[in-house]
Amino acid sequence: MPLATAFPATLMTKDGVRIDAAHTPSRGHEDLGVVLAHGFTGSWREKTTRRIAHVLSGYGGVLAFDFRGHGRSGGRSTVGDAEVLDMDAAVAHARSIGYSRVVSVGFSMGAAVAVRHAALHRGTDAVVAVSGPARWYYRGTRPMRQVHWAIERTSGRLVARVAKRTRISNGQWDPVPLPPYEAAAKISPTPLLVVHGDADAFFPLEHAHQLFDNAREPKELWIERGFGHAESAATPQLIHRIGAWAAAVPASGAQPRRAPAAG
Repeated sequence: MPLATAFPATLMTKDGVRIDAAHTPSRGHEDLGVVLAHGFTGSWREKTTRRIAHVLSGYGGVLAFDFRGHGRSGGRSTVGDAEVLDMDAAVAHARSIGYSRVVSVGFSMGAAVAVRHAALHRGTDAVVAVSGPARWYYRGTRPMRQVHWAIERTSGRLVARVAKRTRISNGQWDPVPLPPYEAAAKISPTPLLVVHGDADAFFPLEHAHQLFDNAREPKELWIERGFGHAESAATPQLIHRIGAWAAAVPASGAQPRRAPAAG
């Protein structure tokens, strides 16, 4: 089956970063917009993300975008900090093109950003965090030690830029941004769905439990047997379930609120 047509768009963040995005019109609920946020070094243009957008478009329109420093977007990645402004621009665009309900669906780094955005900026009717970290600086698995090498070393940032088209800021966080598990405690009454696999090689299940345990109702936790990490491991069946969950979320009348620029 051919993928649904995605119409490119260019967004602008409040701090002046150009964001490459695409809108896949709804094949399901016309009032639902899903903002799709990829993981670190990902892109909406990758086949895995396009397939996820295609499945989700059966439940609502999909606004997928590249975070700053990724793909054709401008700026440099801050690995989850200023990216909340990218998410805010995408949510605002989804509202502007007519979606009365907006649900953010983030994978890995995108999950952390979706949760933090809901705490700091509001504006979404629900949040889905897939394979997300609960806290910063986690180095307990080999893949995450490799990620930190790419972020913290000059040679690592060069490899990320050449191999993954990801341009990473060489500055350190100052101050350290609100961690996802603390942000999860602040998003109620916005519904939160935490999805995590028991075969995740990046973040063990303790991250999912920390996010879920710190969140207030309404919340749900799905522990998926055999599911690995983020977009590349997500099956169509899992994405269909996420889409159905998002489609069942009622409109909350969510309104954006002002927050510090980088949260």
